[in-house]
Amino acid sequence: MCGITGWVDFTRDLTAEHTTVTAMTRTLAARGPDAEGVWLDTHAALGHRRLAVIDLEHGTQPMRTPERGPGDRPRAVVSYGGEIYNFRELREELVLLGHRFTTRSDTEVALRAYLQWGTDFVHRLNGMYSIAIWDTAREELLLVRDRLGVKPLFYYPTGGGVLFGSEPKAILANPLAEAAAGPEELCDALLFLRTPGRVPFRGMREVKPGHLVRVGPSGIAEERYWALTARPHTDDLRTTVATVRELLDDIVPRQMVADVPLVSLLSGGLDSSTVTALAARARAADGERLGTFSVDFTGHTENFRADAIRPTPDGPYALEVARHVGSDHHMITLDRARLLDPAVRKAVLGAWDLPFNFADLDVSLHLLFAAVREHATVALSGEGADEVFGGYLWFSDPEARGATTFPWLKLGAHRGLDPRSLFHPWFVDGIDLAEYEADLYRTALAEVPRLEGESAEDRRTRELGHVTLTRWLPILLDKKDRMGMAVGLEGRVPFCDHRLVEYVFNVPWEMKTFSGEEKALLRAAAADLLPESVLRRKKAAYPSIQDPAYDRALITGLTAAAGDGVPLSPYLDAGAVERLTGRTTDGSLSEFERILVESTVRMDDWLRTYDVALADIALTDPKGQR
Repeated sequence: MCGITGWVDFTRDLTAEHTTVTAMTRTLAARGPDAEGVWLDTHAALGHRRLAVIDLEHGTQPMRTPERGPGDRPRAVVSYGGEIYNFRELREELVLLGHRFTTRSDTEVALRAYLQWGTDFVHRLNGMYSIAIWDTAREELLLVRDRLGVKPLFYYPTGGGVLFGSEPKAILANPLAEAAAGPEELCDALLFLRTPGRVPFRGMREVKPGHLVRVGPSGIAEERYWALTARPHTDDLRTTVATVRELLDDIVPRQMVADVPLVSLLSGGLDSSTVTALAARARAADGERLGTFSVDFTGHTENFRADAIRPTPDGPYALEVARHVGSDHHMITLDRARLLDPAVRKAVLGAWDLPFNFADLDVSLHLLFAAVREHATVALSGEGADEVFGGYLWFSDPEARGATTFPWLKLGAHRGLDPRSLFHPWFVDGIDLAEYEADLYRTALAEVPRLEGESAEDRRTRELGHVTLTRWLPILLDKKDRMGMAVGLEGRVPFCDHRLVEYVFNVPWEMKTFSGEEKALLRAAAADLLPESVLRRKKAAYPSIQDPAYDRALITGLTAAAGDGVPLSPYLDAGAVERLTGRTTDGSLSEFERILVESTVRMDDWLRTYDVALADIALTDPKGQR
């Protein structure tokens, strides 16, 4: 997996910047606990932290070519994070083309693929990756991110070049980078979505999924190398189900290649259960037993209260699947004290670097991954299935389908998750949040590919699928990456294989739901793998703690954020905070209210922890009204 960072500057000699580059690199120690490397050239410096997963004894980075370039420097140098799942096939092809290898690592495959095919090498990769290559002959840095954006990669243009890193903290460790935010950055933080390329630190950018960025003496240029396309789906239902299954039969074993222990996360839902069942089969073929992990809370299953997004508890279903596939199952049970532990919550913010959050789900996921890391280095999970197969409520809910904004924002606002509700109207209006949201949505719709002759209903379904894959999925992938890599655990997401995404994106909605159930196509493809109860189980969201005492603790944090002298306090509406406080006097917050509270507290924590300078934002109502 690893963490990558670096600095390119055409106006200075970076060979004198070892201390700064090392400091940037060491911010990523959690992503790569096994080794550290730094390489310096006149105008380029690359840093790397390694999490050894393949070819444990070799594959040290930054990796250099034996071929020499100008000034007897290496022809090219790479700092790479992630996994290339088809590296063995690519290696065989490159050997036939005359390349020689000194390691078994996919890093060397990426480097030699670049030497052979130039930037076209990206079209040959199947995997999740962030790649930085310094080409000494061209005096050019190439930054590449995988098609779905599973692996993160940020950059920060400077007067002489660029800073980059797997996480913002690596960039901020360089004195040239400033932690600042203006109206647009606060809008990004308030809205519950990730806009490709945008980051809530002013001046910082993100390499967009499916894009590469070139940095040379003449400037910075961005290029798209992959995008979803619209095309007619000509396969009948039987063929479509069979194709989905064939893809999964290839994807899951392919993503299990590792020289370290690998397990599967198992919630008992359709998605993780399908991945687990296929992984267990692959393990059994090798005479081994798959380890599986799930999370629960003290008393949660016994005292479970059903709601709209969690109709059933995970625990019983996870155990049933584990028995069915014969896995070695581990239930990680958490309690309120661990979720509220200040050290854990600080670690979660430090993993994100950004003011995004999923309330207690972030914290519990972080704790789950820490427990998994005691047994394994790699974990498979089911992220992406709801986005690919249309499992969310907004795909079928008439109100959400008719929304003139991102459908999850529409549904959230109706359930208490309105980012505006705790802030003064003058602040919300002052940063033009409504217009910013509308502009983002217009931009997202403009990117949706069209199919000639498509009905209005099918066109709307395609829009929902595309914005979900490009604006909602990224924040889920961010969460999985940050919480896992904070403890050195590599997460792999088979449903994000671009071949599966491309195929299912063009399957008509009536075929995806042919049985009247959500994700009917996936259910059919997994019919022989799972117990009937799991095949028929309705979607249930990741488990959340149900404890009034937990909610009261959250309100304490919100009250503190509204106190005097706190960065966010001038913008919070004391009356709105007080009304929400009253909700916990005799009961609990709703799921969406909890996210609202935690999001607000997280933003305040972010402003303070990173000493974010607020620019172009008034401290009081310009009209003198509070």
